[in-house]
Amino acid sequence: MSYSKAVKETFQKEFSGEKGLYDYNKLNKERLIGFRKEKESVVRLEKPTNLPRARTLGYKAKKGIFVVRVRARKGSGTKTRPNRARRPKRMGIAKLTRRKSIQAIAETRASKKHPNCEVLNSYWIGEDGKHKYFEVILVDVNAPEIKSDKDLKWLTEKQHKGRSERGLTSAGKKSRGMKYKKKSTHKVRPSRRSNQRQN
Repeated sequence: MSYSKAVKETFQKEFSGEKGLYDYNKLNKERLIGFRKEKESVVRLEKPTNLPRARTLGYKAKKGIFVVRVRARKGSGTKTRPNRARRPKRMGIAKLTRRKSIQAIAETRASKKHPNCEVLNSYWIGEDGKHKYFEVILVDVNAPEIKSDKDLKWLTEKQHKGRSERGLTSAGKKSRGMKYKKKSTHKVRPSRRSNQRQN
């Protein structure tokens, strides 16, 4: 069995809480406790926690590319309760979700923390009762190592500036409904707002 396949299987066992040769549930729990104790919500890492997943999404162990772990809240977020002129049915507090996924929110936070870098991609790494944790791959577009890399130099072009803020990452495109092409998705292109203005 290859190294990457072994790591993938180990993570799957940890996430499912399987008990075998090791207590995988305990290992996962200890990792999440360590994540929760960190004071900052965006933490730079020396190397990815799930290396095969990071490599699949374009990570390389070289200068100009690094990974940060982002902590984001679970659920639909807080909404102020109206104090008058509503019947209870119309209060609108619970079950109100954002138009962005929590993963896309995490990518935007990582991008704001490192303004000289662009988001390449991100992946889920775990969750507890209050938070979800994602690892975001960031690329320094001014690094000469990135400019000379045939796989990553496209990020240095000006049209890719602010990818996460404009919903151009994989998670952002999914939130905008750009991952699907069928009859019912004709109103999301080029964007919902643009399509509404045209009609």
